[in-house]
Amino acid sequence: MIRCFCTASVLFFAATLNAQERAFVDGTGPGWVTLDEDDFVRVNGDDNTMTWNEGECLCSGTPIGGTRTAKKYKNFEMVIQWSHQKEAGNSGVFAWVPDKALENLPPNKLPTGGIEIQMLDHGYTDQFEKRSGKKADWFSTNGDIFAVGSSKMKPFPPLSPNGSRSFPSKNLSKGFGQWNHYYIRGINGEVRLWVNGEEVSGGNQCEPAEGYLCLEHEGSPIKFRNIRIRELP
Repeated sequence: MIRCFCTASVLFFAATLNAQERAFVDGTGPGWVTLDEDDFVRVNGDDNTMTWNEGECLCSGTPIGGTRTAKKYKNFEMVIQWSHQKEAGNSGVFAWVPDKALENLPPNKLPTGGIEIQMLDHGYTDQFEKRSGKKADWFSTNGDIFAVGSSKMKPFPPLSPNGSRSFPSKNLSKGFGQWNHYYIRGINGEVRLWVNGEEVSGGNQCEPAEGYLCLEHEGSPIKFRNIRIRELP
């Protein structure tokens, strides 16, 4: 017979470990600041692309493009909550976007550089496969990270089939209509993502490793709230 003894100290340790694994960085404390409407600059949207109300931003998704921060960032921590308002929604945050990737960007064009931290609703997989007739194996809906255009990044495994994306190690994203929590940390050309409390993806050797942060609008309505950032040395 095998006997199992479970002491109070063991239970406490297990609970503590689980809490650490699912710890949420809420963006409060020294150095953290809230980003609101005045902290963002229109790139190729219109008056209705981003509308703000008491700290919550409703993005219409159109025209396709990006809205950048007023200032550039190098080393930073960022928290942001997001909720797709329609099934199969597509959006994300771009980090370290250079000036040239945004210059004269016409409506319905995405930034041509930066590191994308994707926010993709689970319904996008079925939609893609129905429209294209192809298997949706080159992306996930749980927090991919990848370089865009002229930018570079060495993605952390697990990788997409062509090796260009860091696929999430766990599937933690919630579906449309629910709020998701992203904690993003970018330091010295390395970016890491925590989805709803757990680290899932990332990459290093990013070039450039300084630039704007952009909220992506890609054809579907999404809400953002509690956008907070802390600059690091």
